Amino acid sequence: MARKGKVAVVGAGFYGSTTAQRLAEYDLFEEVVLTDIIEGKPAGIALDINQSRSIEGYETKVTGVTTTPDGGGYEAIAGSDIVVITAGLPRKPGMSRMDLIETNAKIVRSVSENVAKHAPNAVVIVVSNPLDEMTALAQLATGFPKNRVLGQAGMLDTARFTNFVAEELGVDTGSVTTLTLGSHGDTMVPVPSRSTVDGKPLTEALPQEKVDELVDRTRNGGAEIVALLKTGSAYYAPSAAAARMAKAVAEDSGAAMPVCAWVDGEYGISGVYLGVVAELGKEGVRKVSEVELTDTELAALKEAAEAVRAKQADVQNL
Repeated sequence: MARKGKVAVVGAGFYGSTTAQRLAEYDLFEEVVLTDIIEGKPAGIALDINQSRSIEGYETKVTGVTTTPDGGGYEAIAGSDIVVITAGLPRKPGMSRMDLIETNAKIVRSVSENVAKHAPNAVVIVVSNPLDEMTALAQLATGFPKNRVLGQAGMLDTARFTNFVAEELGVDTGSVTTLTLGSHGDTMVPVPSRSTVDGKPLTEALPQEKVDELVDRTRNGGAEIVALLKTGSAYYAPSAAAARMAKAVAEDSGAAMPVCAWVDGEYGISGVYLGVVAELGKEGVRKVSEVELTDTELAALKEAAEAVRAKQADVQNL
């Protein structure tokens, strides 16, 4: 098959390395570049992934490069069509995503400036926490058009919601459709009115109190995993979500996905990065698609927008 283009993953922790592996196994790209500040780590991971190619039957090559605080090594991402930013500290038990904001802001700003320097035409997918704020910061730091900077949130949160519903009902995940909007955090807005099981409304399959319980579990899905792991945070489902977003961009597919995108008038909300459904293509976000919401869900989405707006304004000075 014809492979083309180059994608870079910044940060070779569990999230970044798993994302690089998934992207390589798609066999879509000529090259996946994996970077990290820990000497030798990305090269070692790349070597390991490349040695699986003959077993899994793909040819995309992974290149691992160590970067330095002064920007050394970033020349390896030159010409990348897509850059996935996973760099930053993960949560520890008891920490909220917002507890990471100052530390990760410094990291994401530095990474974004190097992306702008070496891959000025790339679409940037941000996964560093706190997600909504780091997406806004990456856009400011790169100076890229807002459609070319987006964040991974709703894909993951929706996948968690879907999994919880399927497990509760004992059905295949493929028979369940769910949706989450809003922020990747406390003001996440799961959307039961747009959720179905075998095409029937979720509220017909489960009583309202059980739906509310699953909504709460979805909102706290990351913290649940962090508490169980004790060290580190989720990366299997998050990397799957980020990789699928990158695939939609690479294929210019127009696939509609719940992501963190710039909202400018949709739902009566303007001037903020927010979790919405958007069509993705080679230019990043093609368009934000408004889905029909109940009055309660729309009110919650507007509340989420104002909550993240205030925090996104703060990152300009971080």
